[in-house]
Order: sequence, then structure tokens, then C-alpha cells
Amino acid sequence: MDKIIPYNTIIQSIILLRKHKVILDNELAVLYGVPVKRLKEQVKRNIKRFPEDFMFELSQDEYHYLRINYFGDVRKHGKHTKYLPYAFTEQGVAMLSSVLNNKKAVQVNIEIMRAFVRMRQVLSSHKEILEKLKQLEKKDHLQDKQIKIIFDAIREMMKPIENKEKKRIGFVR
Repeated sequence: MDKIIPYNTIIQSIILLRKHKVILDNELAVLYGVPVKRLKEQVKRNIKRFPEDFMFELSQDEYHYLRINYFGDVRKHGKHTKYLPYAFTEQGVAMLSSVLNNKKAVQVNIEIMRAFVRMRQVLSSHKEILEKLKQLEKKDHLQDKQIKIIFDAIREMMKPIENKEKKRIGFVR
């Protein structure tokens, strides 16, 4: 089966909020091809399926921070919103497939779950490599300055690249 959504599109939708990797309701609505209003309606109808570790509503401060730092100019979009966005954890996204009962929702959920798993694998492999580098540095024969320079260069290459471009919210035409 062909992928519906490119992996990078999903990964760019995942943000860290309250120490959780989450996707906001507006991003999920775009991925599922449904209006945000419909997604929120289905969640509210099935609210017992979404405990706080599956989904939470952003505070006004969190929303304001995200708008300034990720979504662009607040003046364009207004300072306040009538309804604050929901943030869905990996488990919350999985639960959405049972709430949004259509074929596309199930297929999109599969791709999102794969993206979460792949992201965990990448992060895990980086931690393992860093740990092995630390163990090698502790050995006596690696006190040579040239090897230390190589280790420093490898660490620098493994640092995540910061995306300077602000993420825009809404539909792309």
C-alpha cells in the first residue's frame, strides 16, 4: 500500500509540549482530511476515551507561546482564540481511529504510528552512539588530541538541526 502522507510531513507536525510528543488537533484534521470542528465534535462525544495522558487542551499561555514561536505573526491571526486546541499524544492519536470511523482515518493513523515508532528508534540509536563514544573516551589510549577532535566533531554532527523557519498554521494551497 502506498503511503498517504510523507513521513516528514507527520514528523513536522509533532511537537514537544508538557514533556509529551504531541500533534495538535488542527494538524490532525489536515492529515485526516476533516474539519477541525468535526474532529473536536467526535472527541467530545467520546471524551471518556481520551484521558489526560491521551489528550489535553492547551492553556492560553501555551497557545500564545506556540503562535509566537511556531505559527508566525500573532497580529495576523489575532491574540485570542475562541476554542483552545487539543494536543494528542501517541496514544490519543491511536484512539482517534476508533472515533473517526472512515477508511482514511485508519490509514492515516497507521502512518502516524509508524512515524512515532521511527522517531523513537532514531532517538534511541543516537543515545546508544553517544554512550559508546563516552566509553571509548574513557580508555587511556584515546588521550590523543586528534581523536578527541574527531569525537567532538561527531557529537556536533549528531546535534539536532534547529529549524529557523517558523511553522505556519492552516491549509496549504
